[in-house]
Parts: sequence; structure tokens; C-alpha cells
Amino acid sequence: RVQLVESGGDSVQAGGSLRLTCAASGASSPVVYSWYMAWFRQVPGQEREAIATLDIRGGTTYADSVKGRFTISKDLAKDTLYLEMNSLEPEDTAIYYCAAATYTSLRPQAYKHWGQGTQVTVSA
Repeated sequence: RVQLVESGGDSVQAGGSLRLTCAASGASSPVVYSWYMAWFRQVPGQEREAIATLDIRGGTTYADSVKGRFTISKDLAKDTLYLEMNSLEPEDTAIYYCAAATYTSLRPQAYKHWGQGTQVTVSA
């Protein structure tokens, strides 16, 4: 069964950088090769928001709020998904989740597998 485990969340000051990691396992072939991957984030009381997607051909999409600051990527050999976050803002404070789906979507309902989340806190 596919498992996703995020790490890398931390508390940083505005303008700082973080790299989130999502280690995948449990499939016969690398999860990040066979599945459509995404990073979501969620603030308490708000809906889970897709911020970056990565399809099986390497195509990416980004939410306008993170475009130009965040980069999604994958390492097939390590079966790992990354989210490089630069120029962080207090508005980026949230729990960040990685997820896997069988097609590209911005809707959380489309994603079959989820990690447990990692907290990112950005102070002004």
C-alpha cells in the first residue's frame, strides 16, 4: 500500500527558505513515477488548497500565491517528492501535505493517498 511521509517543516522568518520532502513507498514501481503528485496546504478553519502539482510527464502547475517562489520536483531513484520554498511569507503558514492521484487535479477529493502533514510557520 502506498505510503507518503512528509518532513522538513519548521519555523522560519519571513524571507527565509525551506525544502519539504515527501518520501514515498509501498508500490511496485516508484510512486513519484507512476502517480500524479501534488503538494497541498491547509490553515485551520480553511479548505485544503493545492499549491503545486507534478504530472507523470514532468509537467507542473502552481497556485498564483506561490508561483515564482515555490518549486515542485521529484527524485525517481529516491522515490521522493520535494517542495522548495523561497521568499516565505507569513501567509504561507500552514500544514503542508503531499498527495498522490491517478490523474492531475487541483481537488483534494481526487487524491487517493496522503501524508500526515508537516507544519510550516513563517513569522514576520
